[in-house]
Amino acid sequence: MKGQTRKLLDKSAHAIRAARLLLENDETDFAAGRAYYAMFYAAEALLCEEGRRSRSHSGVHSLFGEQFAKSGRLDPKFHRWLLDAFDQRLQGDYGFDATMLTPAEVERTIEQAAEFLTAAEGFLSDSV
Repeated sequence: MKGQTRKLLDKSAHAIRAARLLLENDETDFAAGRAYYAMFYAAEALLCEEGRRSRSHSGVHSLFGEQFAKSGRLDPKFHRWLLDAFDQRLQGDYGFDATMLTPAEVERTIEQAAEFLTAAEGFLSDSV
């Protein structure tokens, strides 16, 4: 595994831990952002290992969808979760009423992020 790939996976795990701490401290909107970034870093890690990069979030979303979801290499639910988490992050970061995000919704997103990371690590370890 490339060193950069490992660093992105580690960063994803760190973002999940941060999201849980934020949620425990009633920082729902910021927890949503960290959960999104956990998925984003995991998607970047998968793409990095294949020599693929993008300079934008939408580019990572698109490349991940093409390379892993549409191809069936990973369950397409991970692509959907990434896009949904991005929407939550935007609500949390830019919405005037961040309380639109409920703790239960964000907890579910954090659990999805953890499952996403586990799937990415499993895929990468199987590919070695």
